[in-house]
Amino acid sequence: MASLPTIRFLDRTTPPHIITLILITGIAALNMSIFLPSLAGMTRYFNTDYAIMQIALSGYLAATALLQIFIGPISDRYGRRIIVLGSLAIFIIATLGTLISTTVEVFLFFRIMQAAVASSMVLSRAIVRDIVPQEEAASRIGYVTMGMALVPMFGPMVGGALDQMFGWQATFMFLALMGCLIFALCYFDLGETVAKGGLSFREQVKSYPELFRSPRFWGYVSCAAFSAGAFFALLGGASFVGNTLFGLSPVWNGVALGAPAIGYALGNFLSGRFSVRFGINTMALIGTGLTIVGLSLSAILTVSGFNHPLNFFGFCTFMGLGNGMTLPNVVAGSISVRPHLAGTASGLGGAIMVGGGAGLSQFAGGMLTQETGTLPLQLLMLGVSILAMLSVVFVIWREKQIA
Repeated sequence: MASLPTIRFLDRTTPPHIITLILITGIAALNMSIFLPSLAGMTRYFNTDYAIMQIALSGYLAATALLQIFIGPISDRYGRRIIVLGSLAIFIIATLGTLISTTVEVFLFFRIMQAAVASSMVLSRAIVRDIVPQEEAASRIGYVTMGMALVPMFGPMVGGALDQMFGWQATFMFLALMGCLIFALCYFDLGETVAKGGLSFREQVKSYPELFRSPRFWGYVSCAAFSAGAFFALLGGASFVGNTLFGLSPVWNGVALGAPAIGYALGNFLSGRFSVRFGINTMALIGTGLTIVGLSLSAILTVSGFNHPLNFFGFCTFMGLGNGMTLPNVVAGSISVRPHLAGTASGLGGAIMVGGGAGLSQFAGGMLTQETGTLPLQLLMLGVSILAMLSVVFVIWREKQIA
């Protein structure tokens, strides 16, 4: 095996340091979750409805879904470095725009522009594949995506604390500062890594029919979309639940939002430990089962009259645990159905997953009122989790049919 290239920190003539890749992934994950404890307060600040303010999440996710499709081919043509730096620059400008917004419409325009930073999350994995052999890539990507697992634990806590001490604007000031620091880091550490010759967008589109004709691809992608959709639905309604229904402070609302991330980190560990032994379908089946058990118990307790933050948010840890076991395996399955189309399947599957999450987050934010309580959101999360399990069952059945 060829030796790995030498890496010198802050020397863009060598491959970027792993810390740089972790940080550009982390800033994208942070931008999605850090402001959630402030969502109810921002609704009051802009004198609007919670469902309108909810577009700050659902619109952001929809824009991220579109980027999932386009950003790979664009970076293949123009290079990783220029796209990462450009997306960070747009993110910084958009974040400053949110701070000077005087109406909810202007705020939402700049908020959706912030989705440009999601390019960094997508391209960090591509950069790893550029610079290390295939057998090393999975391990390196695991370190890089660590930011996606850890940031949702602490991001809402940081955002809640900043909101409680200084107001919601402090959260976006923090994001702008982090964006500037990471832009400077990338400018000095991130050189060009792309090897020309990736599929163009037109070539990717031509390969879509082959994927669309695969029932197993749809089974895996549906499972990913429904599993992630339960989490995005939680994000869509969590601020209203914590702030309005339970009266939690922004700090404690942020702490509550970290519960699923704790479960997700454990689920990721179990997935890495046992997927080879038990197989991806079995792990996904167990993961969706754990999610259904946890959310069912939560709904039953709510119907029985036990309305408490520990019931609602505590059992969401099961959803995080289940998703941590399910998502890595069904994503691996979706890109393995047609191995020669792995890149196309990854981008398309990611777009479907995040796009579905955008719709569910918006729906969840609009269905909750003080009169309904938490039960509609609990039933929505439970319903899509059941659909996720049925998707895995379909894949298993299909594989037996073609065996």
